[in-house]
Amino acid sequence: MNKPPLTLFLAAPRGFCAGVDRAIKIVEIALEKWGAPVFVRHEIVHNRYVVDSLRDKGAVFVEELDECPPDRPVIFSAHGVPKAVPAAAAARQMVFVDATCPLVSKVHIEAARHHEAGLQMVMIGHAGHPETVGTMGQLPEGAVLLVETADDVATLEPHDPEKLAFITQTTLSVDDTAAVVAALKVRFPAIVGPHKEDICYATTNRQEAVKAMAPDCDAILVVGAPNSSNSRRLVEVGAKAGCAYAQLVQRATDIDWRALDGIRSIGITAGASAPEVLIDEVVDAFRARYDVTVESVVTAEEHVEFKVPRILRERA
Repeated sequence: MNKPPLTLFLAAPRGFCAGVDRAIKIVEIALEKWGAPVFVRHEIVHNRYVVDSLRDKGAVFVEELDECPPDRPVIFSAHGVPKAVPAAAAARQMVFVDATCPLVSKVHIEAARHHEAGLQMVMIGHAGHPETVGTMGQLPEGAVLLVETADDVATLEPHDPEKLAFITQTTLSVDDTAAVVAALKVRFPAIVGPHKEDICYATTNRQEAVKAMAPDCDAILVVGAPNSSNSRRLVEVGAKAGCAYAQLVQRATDIDWRALDGIRSIGITAGASAPEVLIDEVVDAFRARYDVTVESVVTAEEHVEFKVPRILRERA
């Protein structure tokens, strides 16, 4: 039986970013150094496959620090944590390793600097997301105002409209965030922005690749987790860039084949916390059903690497 032809556009860059790669290495090296169990507060990154793989190696994932025994190491996730969390770990004399992505840490430092200069912070981010919670938790209660959309800007009530600065979650839609920033600048002309874009290079690059391939695709699948902000943004970017069907899938088993009936082209990408093995799994699923021609859509090359913390480079 002849398989129908399908052009499969494979986005590049896709999948793991340097911050995710570093966070996973931190857990693996900690397990080698201290043995199992090593505790991890929250999912180290937002991907079930990655979390389950690390759990199989001896990592124990918990929601709060008080679930961790004081005599075992604990790792804080790549999304960052409020200042109170490492302070509590230090008070309990725990060994802890901070796996916060360095680009998230940069935003934390920026927020602290503006706060020290007497500016009230406005954070553009998603309420309840671990990164937003961690960033807002760098400063005292009430020091950071949160906005999610351009419409939210109209309801902001700062202490002093002349003394404001803004920061953003690193995994947002570049275009949506630009609209929020524009609204902030119209309402608060004196507001101070970051020296360099807070949205990280990996988020930006993955969105640009999706924009480049979307017009040529009947459908786009984003490999990623439902709780992954950057993965969900890729779906939205694909739809806004003109692709009629853009969906998030965690694994090849999640693909809705009936919805894809009759397609001639598909774009495949992955969020920054999705491993390449899951992307290969999805591509193989299409090869099983179609006569696939793969075309790479390369919009950037990434050569970023982040060192693991010193505590893991020292001998036990």
